[in-house]
Amino acid sequence: MAQKSHLHLDEEPDYNEYVVCKYRVTTDLPMEKAAEALAAEQSTGTWTGISTLDDEIFDTLGARVVSIEGDEVVVEFPVEDFSVEVGSVPQILSVIAGNLFGLGSLKGVRLEDVSFPDSINSQFKGPKFGAQGIRELLGRPEKPLVGTIVKPKIGLDPERTAQYVYEAGSGGLTNSKDDETLVDQAFCPIDERTVAVAEALDLLKDEGHLMMHAINVSTRGDRIVELAEKVQGWGATELMVDVITCGFGAVQALAEDPSIKVPIHVHRTMHGAFTKDPYHGIAMLPLTRLVRMCGGDALHIGTLGVGKMAADAKDDGNLAACLGDDVPFKTVMPVCSGGAYPGIVADIIARSGMDVQIQAGGGVAGHPGGVKAGAMGMSQAVDAAFLGIPAEEYAKDHPELSEALAKWGKKK
Repeated sequence: MAQKSHLHLDEEPDYNEYVVCKYRVTTDLPMEKAAEALAAEQSTGTWTGISTLDDEIFDTLGARVVSIEGDEVVVEFPVEDFSVEVGSVPQILSVIAGNLFGLGSLKGVRLEDVSFPDSINSQFKGPKFGAQGIRELLGRPEKPLVGTIVKPKIGLDPERTAQYVYEAGSGGLTNSKDDETLVDQAFCPIDERTVAVAEALDLLKDEGHLMMHAINVSTRGDRIVELAEKVQGWGATELMVDVITCGFGAVQALAEDPSIKVPIHVHRTMHGAFTKDPYHGIAMLPLTRLVRMCGGDALHIGTLGVGKMAADAKDDGNLAACLGDDVPFKTVMPVCSGGAYPGIVADIIARSGMDVQIQAGGGVAGHPGGVKAGAMGMSQAVDAAFLGIPAEEYAKDHPELSEALAKWGKKK
């Protein structure tokens, strides 16, 4: 057939019938030619004309470039390019974020955002609990959640892990979790750890304080549901999954399995391998949308411009992707983690609002007074922000917060 064009620059994006993607493209080619190459590679094209491609296939299944503004290219993919009634993130990513990254004609290309029509969203169930469900389990309807990560990342045995969780809860924290590198090592077997932590949480409950701890079940795809069922049976109140290393299908398998009856906390470890470069890879925003589709109840989104995992202003879009009403799913609890400490809590909440979980590891364990005092300092910082009182003022009557501010200061 005669060469046809993927360019439809005089048309508006069709969000009802197409999967619409925004890409940032860096190239020495004219942008229209680069965009055409991208659309062809990810749908019906290849490097040369082929006898097997006819007009019907091209018109029905070919990707369409509907906008070019500077280095931003908007491409829409027909829903027919995707599996029917399967809910397959691997297949979705193969289309919208596949071979395009290797195209020699493009110096760089980054998937910045994606929008799915109802026909795709309906294939997914979203979170079982979501942000509101987690709040209900914790009996905390309004205040931000405040959590910790057991530190050091690896090394503590089950008893010391449970003691850390108990002290953190005694200091007022609502959440704690394993770190991304801890699953089932010999020094801290997952069965013994889960039982010990569950006993600590029961003791806190008897003392009048509700807290949940996410046990990391990140393992092989063919074993993750089985491990999660065991962990749940041993008393886990929440599960954690490293979504990039395990895959979106792991989150989806847990969320859709009726035997799993606790929330799923999603860690994004390894995301920086393809989100950090502003000109190449995949932004965090599409990943956030996929986690919500697949059923994550809470998701790490960085510390919104402060902390060691600080993100630029563009990552504010992840808040909307977690909490917005533009998709037919329960909301996801955004988790601000990565170098959090009491002095930056007010800055985080000023950007996030109250629907957020602020998570501190070193900002709790590094407190001069120990874990409980560190938890109290974080809790006091959250209380101050909730009440609209400057942390320095609130610290005058709260020594744990005062010590934390003296050690770490405010935003760095």
